[in-house]
Amino acid sequence: MKKDKRFVRVYSQSMGTMEIWMDKETGVHYLYRSGGYGGGLAVLLDENGKPVVAPKETEQAGEM
Repeated sequence: MKKDKRFVRVYSQSMGTMEIWMDKETGVHYLYRSGGYGGGLAVLLDENGKPVVAPKETEQAGEM
């Protein structure tokens, strides 16, 4: 039985590795950045300090 992917990439930048990933279960967006031997993942926050959450119709979108 194949499980659906929980996270989908919604943005990718060509210079280096900077991507935005969305959790399909919660709609929360995460910023992933890597370079050299390191990398990091952080929740994207809006201007009020709350997590960026996708509208319900966007959560159904497929991977880039």
